[in-house]
Amino acid sequence: MDVQHHSRKRFVLAFWLFVLSAISFLDRTNISIAGLQISSEYGLGNQRLGWIFSAFLIGYAGFQVPAGWLASRFGPRLVITWGVVWWGVATALTTLIPPGISQAVLLLIGIRFALGAGEAVIYPAANQWVARWVPMQERGFVNGLIFAGVGAGSGLTPPVLVWFISHHGWRSAFWFSAVIGVIAGAVWWWAARDTPEQDPTVSPSELAIIRQGIVEDASVGAGKAAGSAISWRAILRRRDLPALIISYFGFGYTAWIFFSWFFLYMAQVRGFNAKASAWFSTLPFLSMTIGCLAGGVISDRLTKTYGLRVGRCGLASVAFFFTAIFLVLGSRVQSPQLAGVILAGGAGALYVSQSSFWSVSADIAGRSSGVFSSMVNMGAQVGGAVTASLTPWVAQRFGWTTSFAIAAALAVVGAVLWMTVHPERPLSV
Repeated sequence: MDVQHHSRKRFVLAFWLFVLSAISFLDRTNISIAGLQISSEYGLGNQRLGWIFSAFLIGYAGFQVPAGWLASRFGPRLVITWGVVWWGVATALTTLIPPGISQAVLLLIGIRFALGAGEAVIYPAANQWVARWVPMQERGFVNGLIFAGVGAGSGLTPPVLVWFISHHGWRSAFWFSAVIGVIAGAVWWWAARDTPEQDPTVSPSELAIIRQGIVEDASVGAGKAAGSAISWRAILRRRDLPALIISYFGFGYTAWIFFSWFFLYMAQVRGFNAKASAWFSTLPFLSMTIGCLAGGVISDRLTKTYGLRVGRCGLASVAFFFTAIFLVLGSRVQSPQLAGVILAGGAGALYVSQSSFWSVSADIAGRSSGVFSSMVNMGAQVGGAVTASLTPWVAQRFGWTTSFAIAAALAVVGAVLWMTVHPERPLSV
């Protein structure tokens, strides 16, 4: 008897993008966990450490548009694979800088810049994959799953890497990050294909679901996406593109306070030891993971019931407002434990909006989503680069309450800007 096989390959690949997302944040936040040891070994201090943090984000932001073009031109399978190999090499190179070298700061800045350039491909390429593989009604959940890797990777980083650092030194933590990334990249190359039509493990029923739910140019549906022309004029004429970029700038500015400085904030300002700081530093990232997944599910349900404007934009706007409230309250409470919990709530609220940014990019741009989302993502990385260096400067002169207040103000601006975005109006070529 012939039984119809119904595959779910799109969810398998989405899960592996979650894994790669987690590893990318393991690679980019490991230096903040090892920051005290690296700073001591090379005589850096917080300000120079901030320059090193910013170098990653400058490289990441600067290569967003080229990364989006590469994903559109060569497909997400190849681009993500080479990107992961690049991360592994750059992470390993960090361990080879000898102690006591006078140019340590410049070398660390250069390596972190290169790591940022390599990691620039992950989310534009993932968004290109979403546009080709995921029906519109599932994009909120799938993007939420992919970006839940941000919280998972960053949340696992403190306890896992603190163990490596305490037992084998900070270099062992970087070797661990490099090796696990290369292995995960090899699995992606083996399992992934650029389009569902190219994948022999996708059943006819799953292919029908994907085709029915994707509103794109016909050439993409025919499996020719890798060579499709990019609609540059249509992208640059979108009036809501600047709104998304500026809003994501505020998102990145706020998120990177947690990625770059929260561990040191809990240790130096709130008085926790390294072990306690590591565990309290996992709270924001656990909250981010929950926020990503919940935000994606809620976005899809609201979209199905009320349309894209409510499901994508309304949800993101409300999430940004709650983020601002949590940041102000958390930075002002006296109890260190309560401050950690409330600020973690702010991180979770922020990440409820995460899937909206990327789902909207696929909804609006379709076959050009790799480039469109890379422009939006560039705003977040510029915001992160600014906060990596500006936050310790502001904290030293005006206090950490002011640092969090600036992030809260940017969240309010982002909430207002989301009201001007129109994902129900796809890109006109």
